[in-house]
Amino acid sequence: MKLASYRVDGRDSFGIVDGQHVYDLGKRLGPATPDLCAAIAQNALKQFASLPGSVTPDYAFDQLTLLPVIPNPGKIVCVGVNYLAHREEVNRPATEHPTLFLRVAESQAAHGQALLCPAESDEFDFEGEVALVIGRAGNRIAEADALSYIAGFSCYNDGSVRDWQAATSQWTAGKNFRQTGAFGPWLVTADELPPEQPMRIATRLNGVEVQKSSTDLLIFGMARLISFISSITPLSPGDVIVTGTPGGVGFKRVPKLFMKDGDVVEVEVSGIGVLRNPVRKERLAG
Repeated sequence: MKLASYRVDGRDSFGIVDGQHVYDLGKRLGPATPDLCAAIAQNALKQFASLPGSVTPDYAFDQLTLLPVIPNPGKIVCVGVNYLAHREEVNRPATEHPTLFLRVAESQAAHGQALLCPAESDEFDFEGEVALVIGRAGNRIAEADALSYIAGFSCYNDGSVRDWQAATSQWTAGKNFRQTGAFGPWLVTADELPPEQPMRIATRLNGVEVQKSSTDLLIFGMARLISFISSITPLSPGDVIVTGTPGGVGFKRVPKLFMKDGDVVEVEVSGIGVLRNPVRKERLAG
């Protein structure tokens, strides 16, 4: 299934996307299941797998205003320097364990929504990635079992405000400006996109390919990431792990290449689709 979170008819909901048709699951499940995160936690989605084609769709896809795939994750754990080409271009040493940092939900934008280059910076960089969403709770998950904890996958643009990121040894500031990371357009469930299957990833800026790789080139694979992160903190349904960006980032190019007002950035992942966002320069009031 392809599952999207969205706003329609003045309310937030979620549902199955089937081509241009949308089947609203929020209406069907009711107030006890207010969002996609809750539906995953309640294991409430499989019963609707046969819905597309069996009943009249509720909406056309273009009626929706999309939200980030999981608008309210308990945590967003991002992985740094997890492709060799990226590690080499940023001149970081090999590490025994994954490099982690956190994003807050308020830093995310949806497919089609503008990514905001902050008023405080002009060094807004692209980072195309694959995101996985946790499907069931787990703590200290064995690596051999880890892939069974994945609900599904989506595209992610871990947009980075490079001068703020580089201002200290910690990356929090450069990764958490409002509306700098994009998450969408939907979640493809793991039964349709097996975690063992390599996914090709490409990032395009104004139609020009700037990053290209495949998840079989991750330094720390998805099972290792889930196992390692769950040894630090329990994972819950709806938690998001953003698995790392390939080489080709803008701040390591000569000349540097940053996203600016009027640009369009796309992240495409095979088996999922294309996450597309315009870029706007943030304008402060007053």
